[in-house]
Amino acid sequence: MSGKPVGLRLPEDVRSEIEREQKVRGTTFSAVAVSLLREAIRMRRVPGIHFVEGVRGARRAAVAGTGLEVWEVVRTYKEVGEDYGELRKSYPWLSEPQLRAALSYYELYPDEIEARLKLEESWTPERVKKEMPFAVPRLENDRG
Repeated sequence: MSGKPVGLRLPEDVRSEIEREQKVRGTTFSAVAVSLLREAIRMRRVPGIHFVEGVRGARRAAVAGTGLEVWEVVRTYKEVGEDYGELRKSYPWLSEPQLRAALSYYELYPDEIEARLKLEESWTPERVKKEMPFAVPRLENDRG
């Protein structure tokens, strides 16, 4: 990680929490502090967004109060031709503020969400079968 060094006085309880996270994540104090600050800034800029732990420890933006990650809502939005009314129909259980939070996050951080969408598109059935054969159902007569 590059950047300009900054002196910062941290209260003992905050320093202890960062050190705890550092041990859990197996990374540096600075990396944890930067990650936490980035998340805090993003959650402040877009109320209704929180961050969830993904596979391999990657943190991802999600819609608060749901199990939905922002990229999932954006994928649906694109699939319905960016028609907000159709998006509402796709997620009738979400409130207006929840949907707006997901779209606002995408508007502010499009590179992050586009990268995730590209990653998801790369998971073709063929790739899943090759890289995760345990995830492909087997029929009784299927020996391949």
